[in-house]
Amino acid sequence: MNKKIIENAKKTLIRNRRSKYTLPTNTKLYPAQWNWDSAFIALGYSNFNLNYSFKEIETLLSGQWRDGMVPHILFHKKDINYTPNYKAWNCGKKVSSSGITQPPILASILRLIIERKKFSKKKVITYTSIILKIKKYLEWFIRNRDPKQTGLISILHPWESGYDNSPLWDKPMNNIKIENNLKYKRKDNKIVKSDQRPLKIDYDRYVTIKNDLKKMNYNPKKLYYNSQFNVVDVGFNSLFLKACKDLIFLLGLINKKSPLLKKYININEKNLIRLFNPKKRTFKNKDLKNQTITEIPSITNFFMLFADLDNDKINAELIKSLKRYCKKEKYLFPSINSDHKSFEEKRYWRGPVWVNCNWIVYQGLKNKDKKFAEIIRKKTINLIEKKKFREYYSSKTGLGMGAKNFSWSAALYLDFKLNRS
Repeated sequence: MNKKIIENAKKTLIRNRRSKYTLPTNTKLYPAQWNWDSAFIALGYSNFNLNYSFKEIETLLSGQWRDGMVPHILFHKKDINYTPNYKAWNCGKKVSSSGITQPPILASILRLIIERKKFSKKKVITYTSIILKIKKYLEWFIRNRDPKQTGLISILHPWESGYDNSPLWDKPMNNIKIENNLKYKRKDNKIVKSDQRPLKIDYDRYVTIKNDLKKMNYNPKKLYYNSQFNVVDVGFNSLFLKACKDLIFLLGLINKKSPLLKKYININEKNLIRLFNPKKRTFKNKDLKNQTITEIPSITNFFMLFADLDNDKINAELIKSLKRYCKKEKYLFPSINSDHKSFEEKRYWRGPVWVNCNWIVYQGLKNKDKKFAEIIRKKTINLIEKKKFREYYSSKTGLGMGAKNFSWSAALYLDFKLNRS
């Protein structure tokens, strides 16, 4: 066990930590608290400081909106270095925030921590308020992101997926009518090489969608029907489905129930299975705004393994497909299959390897194909130990790109290194 790298991972998290939360990196690139970053970071802390772990979670949930939404960014400090900053969003009551959300992986992370640490029922009850806030959050999705009760959750901005400029969004984004006289200043492509960041056209569209949502005062009853972007993404729905299953388990520990979530799990799973293409052994996304289907070979399609579908046949087909997906690459997993025309080795979510994706896929595989799961674990550890805690990496050379000292890479390195459960 490489003790020096383990200590460096812990130090990276602590250096990025502010009084009650942790930045994604210690550079000027992301000067706030991000939703799913904090969930992964909390898991990392749980390996050496449980107090920091729960403080991270509590601080994230302190920004929960009254209706239940947990924003994708919380601006605890009035920093204007990020685009769009707190002024551009102009929302959040207790804490300035963005007006959109991110994958609700927190429920699954919390369950993992509680089970690994073998919390007694008495101890779990002390975290009742956290569990109930997550319940309110997941129920918010059902009410506001599936108001037609289709059994599928929508995202209304590419940023909500967490994989911002993925080729998954190329078709729906091509239909965005960019706002006239759009004004904003980017700094990300000055801090990081521009060939590793989203294009200007991407940002024009991101800001246009954001401005539209702002004009509607982020009213969830209006957004679903009026956003220029409305997509059912398989990766996001996989994380949501797993979150619901894990929350039902946590609610049982505190003698609470959610008939809404329990019912929705069955509907969501049933409808996601319908999106499976058996010939291609993959899933397809639905662009509800433009009534089209997209099939892009993204690693996020394999998040369905994490969702633990009650369907052995589909799980087996997905594993076969995943083994083919990564065959050519030295480093696992490219965010987009390198055989696809949209693959770009260095550009953010259009090809590079992301540690959180590897972790999600590993968690989904560990009880279905232990041998392959162990290969993923070892290869991810090896990549990080060679190239340090970078934001993302080349699948061909292992080149570390984006931010340095990246929190979730350090956190999930600790998790891969110190746990096999």
